[in-house]
Amino acid sequence: MALRNYEIVLVFSLANGEDTVELLKEKFTELIEKNGTLSEVETWGKRKLAYPINYENEGYYMIIKFSCDESFPAELDRVINITDGVLRSLIVAKGE
Repeated sequence: MALRNYEIVLVFSLANGEDTVELLKEKFTELIEKNGTLSEVETWGKRKLAYPINYENEGYYMIIKFSCDESFPAELDRVINITDGVLRSLIVAKGE
């Protein structure tokens, strides 16, 4: 299978503390490394949200660039949706 390049933006909740954010960061980077090739991880840190999400005004932003086969992003999205502590996420396929 051909590998495609992807970028994911994750916004984590700060309601459960910074330790929970660190665990979530590790969880998703390890999951991506198991199923593809991690190329870049940017952590923007704590930022004010444009609008409140679940009554929270701040979130922890993280951007991960990776390459994998075309079936993995759907599984990654499924895992993100069932994980507590993720406020928002967006997976984008990057052009070559």
